[in-house]
Amino acid sequence: MSKTVTIAKMHADGTVVEVLDNGSERPFPATPMRPMTEAEIEAAAKADPDARPLSEDEWRTARRVPRVKTMRRALGLTQEEFSARYHVPLAMLRDWEQGRKEPDQPTRAYLTVIAHDPEGVRRALQQSDQM
Repeated sequence: MSKTVTIAKMHADGTVVEVLDNGSERPFPATPMRPMTEAEIEAAAKADPDARPLSEDEWRTARRVPRVKTMRRALGLTQEEFSARYHVPLAMLRDWEQGRKEPDQPTRAYLTVIAHDPEGVRRALQQSDQM
């Protein structure tokens, strides 16, 4: 199987283009570059050491902590907005997102609740602020 290297670039407006050898750009086609069957996808994943499926033991022992940055982005919030909305110190949030620190057990539980019902947590905190 031959490999082709494609260089991509994202513009400020979010569009992604292919960068050609001469430096010019062209939009990516709307369809996948090379459609793959399910069997080809599975074979490619198994061949890639960074994408291999987890074993049963690995699944069982894996930490199930919401990824704060992913969750925050999914909610469409900046770090400042997430910090203010969910009463999380901004410096602590940044430490978690940059991997300098990990949330402790009670905080992991709180983040799990936010992940499952972000609006419910927001409403509850708003009510407690008004008391």
